[in-house]
Amino acid sequence: MSFLFYLFSALALMGGIGVVVNRNPVSAAFSMVISFLGLAALFIQLDAFLVGILQILVYAGAIMVLFLFIIMLLDVREEEKRRRPLINIIGAGTVIVGFIALVISVLVRSEVGKATLPALTEVEGPGTSDVHRIGELLFSTYWFPVQIVAVLILVATVGVVVLSKKELK
Repeated sequence: MSFLFYLFSALALMGGIGVVVNRNPVSAAFSMVISFLGLAALFIQLDAFLVGILQILVYAGAIMVLFLFIIMLLDVREEEKRRRPLINIIGAGTVIVGFIALVISVLVRSEVGKATLPALTEVEGPGTSDVHRIGELLFSTYWFPVQIVAVLILVATVGVVVLSKKELK
């Protein structure tokens, strides 16, 4: 089980690094999809099945398709390569090493880092699942805000299409 955790964590981290390192926006978007899939697998390992499936369907599916559609529609070019001064590289390396040292020291000293967390179904008790509770909340209490967000996303997509439309002469 810990092998899969490290595998999916590495997949999520490598996807995140790929987003930052890739100069081509389409390649960066595909790296983000890889990162989302790694995160979804981690959620599923934590027995948060709804969050894992939503991560795949909503983020890796719908939102990334929308990003790729907008990137292709706007015809974004590859970023120009520029020189980075040595002091910037040294400073970034120092920050990265300091952050990793801080995370390791917190995990070593903390009791929370050593304990295993119970599955979500064990915490809530039998018969109540996170899917059922979230579904009830979305379709009763938060129905109107969900519809508002859907309309805003639709208006934003139409706005991007209108703004990026080339004028015919």
